[in-house]
Amino acid sequence: MTAPNDMFIDAEWTVASDGAREDIVNPATEETADSVPIATTADLDRALAAADRGWRQWRQVDAWTRSAALRKLAGITRDRADEIAAVLTEEQGKPLAEARGELAATADQFDWYADEARRIYGRAIDGHSRQHRLLVMRQPIGPVAAFVPWNFPALLAARKIAPAIASGCSIIVKPPIEAPRTVLCLAQACDDAGIPAGVVNMVTGNSARISAHLIGSGVIRKVSLTGSVPVGQQILKLCAEQMIPASMELGGHSPVLVFEDADVEGAAETCARGKFRNMGQVCISASRFFVQEAVVDRFTQRFVEVTRSLKIGDPSQPDTDAGPLANQRRVEATTALVADAVANGATIACGGSRPEGFDKGFFFEPTVLCGVNTSMKVMTDEPFGPIAPITTFTDLDDALARANDTDFGLAGYVFTNNTRTAFLASEGLDVGMVGVNNLVIATAEAPFGGIKDSGFGREGGAEGIEAYTVAKYVNLLL
Repeated sequence: MTAPNDMFIDAEWTVASDGAREDIVNPATEETADSVPIATTADLDRALAAADRGWRQWRQVDAWTRSAALRKLAGITRDRADEIAAVLTEEQGKPLAEARGELAATADQFDWYADEARRIYGRAIDGHSRQHRLLVMRQPIGPVAAFVPWNFPALLAARKIAPAIASGCSIIVKPPIEAPRTVLCLAQACDDAGIPAGVVNMVTGNSARISAHLIGSGVIRKVSLTGSVPVGQQILKLCAEQMIPASMELGGHSPVLVFEDADVEGAAETCARGKFRNMGQVCISASRFFVQEAVVDRFTQRFVEVTRSLKIGDPSQPDTDAGPLANQRRVEATTALVADAVANGATIACGGSRPEGFDKGFFFEPTVLCGVNTSMKVMTDEPFGPIAPITTFTDLDDALARANDTDFGLAGYVFTNNTRTAFLASEGLDVGMVGVNNLVIATAEAPFGGIKDSGFGREGGAEGIEAYTVAKYVNLLL
């Protein structure tokens, strides 16, 4: 398919009013893959007017019709999954198999919210007097501004678009410059699914300028961001000035606790393959490995064996396990974290640099660090790259103390065959999500989100639609 490369405003594909465009770089080759418009103030005002008009019309549409549109959107996304996955791989660097998996999860979001659209419930309350009837109804909150990162552009856009459509809201999506066409493909799918003009809009360009203008416009009534903690703090300041509610899914630094009663070799293989999915550029990526002292050598040996077996290469090839990082910034950040760890006493068990034979592209070897401690930045700063630091713990209390010693609180993982340990560790981790004996926890039917600096609000599951509605209370005197 030919991927769309213009903005989508009021059901029309449009260039910037001044014609300005920004290049998209293929991270595997460092060559220009395409370009997208840089929205002007006039373009943003058009999108705002369309979204304001769109939600006032869409909110009047019954839930069954909204549900049918989402179901059709899910089907279109599945039908085009291979084509959109190829676009995603080209502009973001994700191996093709992983890109296809992301598109499948994207379609699941639309399918799930096709059901949730028909399950937005109010309630009747039996009050003090029989002369009164007390009612609570849920209504769409209004136009939404959504900011999408580059690591899972299709899935994370769908987590915002789907509940907005389901609840009767309109939405303006700001795709990431690293992978905008993947998100624009979803705009095309929305249009083809019959989503009316103005309900879904997409603008590209300078993120800071777009966010400031949209949030300060007086039109936007809800903001949803998936991004870093510093960006989240800036967006929250803008929202505070306008009294706009926001959902924030921010950074993570997920601990993994491997107990001596676990299937140690199996856990090591699961952790190694999971850690380097999307080259560690995953908000819930396992990023700090705490292994009980008695089994750390077994765990590390198998972890390193699996890591060395991963094939680094062209992400468009079906047998590639590890592609490039998304941009040069990630290469520089990863290099700096490895250098800091080594300078403070860590040893490199494997990886640690650009792979041989890769003169072009933002490639970095999957890297395992041993002998790490809390003085190293890799244990305190979100790595968001292909680095796996391994250290030890003595018992459950020690494991939880080490795992919770961070400002982040997105996800955590536990490997054990003891039910008591599984429950106590899951309850004791200061995170919003826990995986026990697996790292694959994101799914459309469950709430996704964190605590502490990792943000607030939930996407996915029955909880995910709540932030797109407001509760209206009616007291009726008969």
